[in-house]
Amino acid sequence: MSSERWLPIESNPTVMNSFLRKLGVSDEWEVNDVYGLEDELLMMLPQPVLGLLLLFPITDKYEEYAKELTTKRGDAPISKKVFYMKQTISNACGTVALLHTVCNNTDSIQLQDGALKEFIESSASKTPEEIAETLENSESICNSHDDAAREGQTSAPAREDSVDYHFVAFVRVEDELYELDGRKDGPIPMGKTAPDTFMKDAAKACQEYMRRDPDNIHFTVLALTAKML
Repeated sequence: MSSERWLPIESNPTVMNSFLRKLGVSDEWEVNDVYGLEDELLMMLPQPVLGLLLLFPITDKYEEYAKELTTKRGDAPISKKVFYMKQTISNACGTVALLHTVCNNTDSIQLQDGALKEFIESSASKTPEEIAETLENSESICNSHDDAAREGQTSAPAREDSVDYHFVAFVRVEDELYELDGRKDGPIPMGKTAPDTFMKDAAKACQEYMRRDPDNIHFTVLALTAKML
């Protein structure tokens, strides 16, 4: 982890959508709250759903599950089309999760010219560590992030404050479900999926986190979806 620190971004769709607009993501796509992982609640989300984002406290149970997933991953093949970066900036897990979600869906999301499009283009041949360094050096994305973070309903913590919550993202690439977590060693393949089953498959992956920490009530799920009509 570098010494770079950003303001934590609130798990608030309005704040996250403001950040996405500043980066050049059109208003055809937006972040929405997920009110439950049961089928009938998932079906309330605007379609299509391009990714799920899970927020949770960093606990010993998370660390144990992270090690288990990394071991389980082993030498499993990873699609070369997966966009993955390490998280080296403190308090930037929400931004990294959003970037993982958007950057793995550029076949659906038409990006406007701007900081994010430039970031993706400049990351094409880089390692996850080099992409993280590119983000560290992106003044435009940092400023957009901090501006959005200040728009939250609660006062943004000081830059030097430590935030003990973490985001991971779930996306579909070449009909494989991937968990993308900048704290882990790389993308975690979670099994086969398809456009019509992705939402439920990703929800099951979120539920596995919850199952392993049943006394924890501080889980939040968000989705990147088509614009709500």
